[in-house]
Amino acid sequence: MAHWLLGETTLLSKDDLIDMQGTVTAVHSGGLYRVQTESGHEVLAQLSGRMRRFRIKVVPGDRVTVGVSPYDPVRGIITFRAR
Repeated sequence: MAHWLLGETTLLSKDDLIDMQGTVTAVHSGGLYRVQTESGHEVLAQLSGRMRRFRIKVVPGDRVTVGVSPYDPVRGIITFRAR
């Protein structure tokens, strides 16, 4: 959509994600993970590119940080795995 049609538009970058702490509860096919956040929400998340690049493994029970978009709070990106 055109900028002049909507008036002022703001675009979100990856830095504008909401970071949430949670625990991986299940691993699904296609590189998707089910994460239960501390606030009680369930998020379907995938690994960030940097975690895939350095081959960081995530298994059920791991504590992770999930970046969630304010527009779609059901999906997210796993950005950090706690030791």
